[in-house]
Amino acid sequence: MSRPALTAVFVAFLLTSSGAKPNGKNKKPKQVVPAIECDMRAGKISLPEFIVKCPANCRETKEKVYGTGVFASISSICNAAIHSGAITNSGGKVIVMKMAGQAIYKGSFANGVRSLSLPNWRESFSVSVGKPKKGVIYASTLVFVLSRSTTVKTDPSYSTVSPATEPSSTAALPTTTPIATAPPITTSATPRVTVIKVREADCNVDIALLMDGSWSIGKRRFKIQKDFLVEVSQVINVGVAGPMMGIIQYGDDPVTEFSLKQFSSSKDLKTAISKIVQKGGLSNVGKAISYINKHFFSDANGNRGGAPNVAVVLVDGWPTDKVEEASRLARESGINIFFVTIEGPDENEKQNVMETNFVDKAVCRTNGFFSLSISSWFALRKEVQSLVKRVCDTDRLVCSKTCLNANDIAFVIDGSSSVGTGNFRTVLQFVSNVTQEFEISDTDTRVGIIQYTYEQRLEFAFGQHNNKADLLNAIKRINYWSGGTSTGAAITFAADQLFSKSKPNKRKIMIVITDGRSYDDVRAPALAVHRKGVIAYSIGIVWAIQDELEYIATDPDRDHSFFVDEFDNLYKYVPKIIHNICNEFNSQPRN
Repeated sequence: MSRPALTAVFVAFLLTSSGAKPNGKNKKPKQVVPAIECDMRAGKISLPEFIVKCPANCRETKEKVYGTGVFASISSICNAAIHSGAITNSGGKVIVMKMAGQAIYKGSFANGVRSLSLPNWRESFSVSVGKPKKGVIYASTLVFVLSRSTTVKTDPSYSTVSPATEPSSTAALPTTTPIATAPPITTSATPRVTVIKVREADCNVDIALLMDGSWSIGKRRFKIQKDFLVEVSQVINVGVAGPMMGIIQYGDDPVTEFSLKQFSSSKDLKTAISKIVQKGGLSNVGKAISYINKHFFSDANGNRGGAPNVAVVLVDGWPTDKVEEASRLARESGINIFFVTIEGPDENEKQNVMETNFVDKAVCRTNGFFSLSISSWFALRKEVQSLVKRVCDTDRLVCSKTCLNANDIAFVIDGSSSVGTGNFRTVLQFVSNVTQEFEISDTDTRVGIIQYTYEQRLEFAFGQHNNKADLLNAIKRINYWSGGTSTGAAITFAADQLFSKSKPNKRKIMIVITDGRSYDDVRAPALAVHRKGVIAYSIGIVWAIQDELEYIATDPDRDHSFFVDEFDNLYKYVPKIIHNICNEFNSQPRN
């Protein structure tokens, strides 16, 4: 064979063995789509945008969905996708896009899924058909935020976990794990996920530090304030597996010096804080708190959803505007507000304060835990450890609680002969409809039920059914008793059998349903439970006595006592009761 022919054969062999295509194009990478369960909530995944695959028959699980079109992050991804029409009950791929929290989420019924209303939530998401745009490859690895406040990276194959720590199931995930924060990657190459090794975090919070930049503070004290913030960032050990920190400087107007996602180490924060320049102006704290509520704690700024939101406000002296309304709205959004006041007003200066007791009007609770009063700027750095200990104590960050996840609710239902079997089933459906609106678990809202006639029967206690599906099934299984009507004795029984075992941090709520006059006195038993902090609602049907309903109900009666002329109209009061419970929660004394 000639030399040119040999050369041609050799070149052809190289082209064939290298796998090159005749047109010079490489094979398009395949999108790996992680599978999730029906109950997976969007807030449990710490990625701003991602693709997942839902299984079939999620609608049958009746996992909660809050909102329409835009959903609160505590919603089930798969049921939200069915509700919006992105998938059917047969399952399928879904693209999830995180976004800022909404002031209100409106419930509706669509595609066989009932979504619920919610007053507000700190994070939202939307869903769309799981067909990525051309050239977009989503991360094949999900980042989960677990209930133990540990961010864990995992995927269906656990391929990035070392053999020594590889779990046998998702229930046995290691506490020391790689994590990733990977947005969608626009490339034609195989997607890469950044993996960072971290130790288990002791403090998993998203913190906004509001520093006073007003002219009254002066250059020297402004420098002391920056040194304090540097030391806080070092002690708290900022990192993606633990606390993330952003800083806002306020004067006449607030400005974000850097967001939550901008720096992921204490070392980087130290450099950034040292470069902050005083902006001057007044001390408009109220405007600054309103700013963080509306703009700072968002997905775009790095809010993780599963970590509590904390705002620490440093104030030189006192604010030059009002803080009460802005703080109330921030607290209702789930922001835990701490105040650090330095060199507060003396007796001669108090006349210049815009709003008296401004700290108590602003902080998350008025029990002293959420406020530090420091006599001198030179004593500020001594309080670093105290402040860090408080903001990292997630068990006491009670403003992360909502009206839907912070209750022990006792239903006391009339099983007397006048009710009848059919109407009793209607009452149970009403109980289910109210229960459906709440977040049910041993650490969230718990439900107990008592049925009464002349006697009382504990159907089930608080914490006996710790997920919504089990609880709703238990309600369906309650058998009608039949007998007389001793409502007073039933209230006392509820106090002894249910509320005596209520958790200290739970709001105690009793809902009494009756269709007639009680054979015993209701006033003394009702007064006794009121004095124990139980919020009592009374619902009368047909022959119920108005005076008795008002005795049972917590004041004001118009918000806690209801009457319907027939059993079939009970359903009308479900939204009213939920609205009143949430209104009362959001306006309760903060102590």
